[in-house]
Amino acid sequence: MSLVSDKQPEQPEQSEGPGEPEQPSFPDDVWERFARDTERDIRTSAPKEPSARARMVTERLRQEEARGTRPEGWRAAPAWREMNGRAARRRRLWAIIGVPLAAAVAVVAMKPSLLPGDPFGTSSHGPTAAAPLPAETAPPTAAPSSVAPDTPTLNRPFAGSPAERWADGAAGIVVPEATPVGSLTRAQVATALRQTKTLLVDANLNPATLRGERPEAALATLDPKQPKLLDDLRSRLREPGKGHDPLSLFSRFDPEETRLVGDVVKTRGRMTFKAGERASVAIHVDYTFVYPVVPADQGSDDGSTEVTRTIVRRVLDLEVSDPTKYRVTPGKLSVVRYDEDLANSACAVYDGFLHPQFPSAAPTGAAPTGPTTDPYDRSRDIGHSGSSGNDSCGTVSRT
Repeated sequence: MSLVSDKQPEQPEQSEGPGEPEQPSFPDDVWERFARDTERDIRTSAPKEPSARARMVTERLRQEEARGTRPEGWRAAPAWREMNGRAARRRRLWAIIGVPLAAAVAVVAMKPSLLPGDPFGTSSHGPTAAAPLPAETAPPTAAPSSVAPDTPTLNRPFAGSPAERWADGAAGIVVPEATPVGSLTRAQVATALRQTKTLLVDANLNPATLRGERPEAALATLDPKQPKLLDDLRSRLREPGKGHDPLSLFSRFDPEETRLVGDVVKTRGRMTFKAGERASVAIHVDYTFVYPVVPADQGSDDGSTEVTRTIVRRVLDLEVSDPTKYRVTPGKLSVVRYDEDLANSACAVYDGFLHPQFPSAAPTGAAPTGPTTDPYDRSRDIGHSGSSGNDSCGTVSRT
């Protein structure tokens, strides 16, 4: 028996074709706001009919222009857009030119010597100054080469001198690295080397010593147990004279006669050490000092002031012995030998001061009797007298 149902079968849903996209649904208030905004924008952007006054002014100006009576330049001022365009072009031009220019200015500011001719006057030794010499590590075999002749000035007191390439002051006294020597430890040798530099600096570079004051730091490096040494040096400083002149160890100028130019003394030489004969370290030093000077009564601001140089070379042999084996003061120096060569200083004057000779002034002291020598020639021997008793006084080939 069949049962017949009056319920219709469900129809499958039909999908919309690709050409009938689903329309989005928006609330009515959104559509109304959109319509209002669109209408407003159309009214704002639509061309406006000129007013009657605007049409009248335009017609009058057109007629005046036709008659040749238009005021000159009434349209000469560029429109805002045109001016803005020109400004933009100027800014772009500066961007193109200004960036490389700014970079170049920065480079020149950091290194003005790149500009030809030193227009800012920043070079301390002039455009022809050569590179500094490396430290001297061995005895020279010849005198320094000749340099271009140049006149020393207050700004360049070492012009025309080989010393222009030398080290400044104490920087030219290089202490070698200490090593143990015999029964002396590395620390004991290092102390001896430091004391040697202190002696050289205070005796030849200390401004107070150069002004004629007592070289206390130099004297303090010397062994008070070395017979008569300190007493003799103190006597020379108190009462200089022939045969006991303090210039044998100390560089001194009379402040009433001469003053130094600036605060730089040029220095070149070397310090070496080896084992000594008496359970000691033997230290050998050979240094040349170059002093630029002017007469004391000359003004410091006068660029034409005459500048000359005095050159002092000193050769010393020092010794520090083992205090456990010899009657010595630990760490103090004994002087074995001292020799000096004083160039461009008056001959046969024993007042304890160097007396530089200026080309424009009449010479002082005795006439030179010795040979002509080059004070910069560090390859030559200056004698081995054991003291400063060498009275020979010659002339110099250059200062």
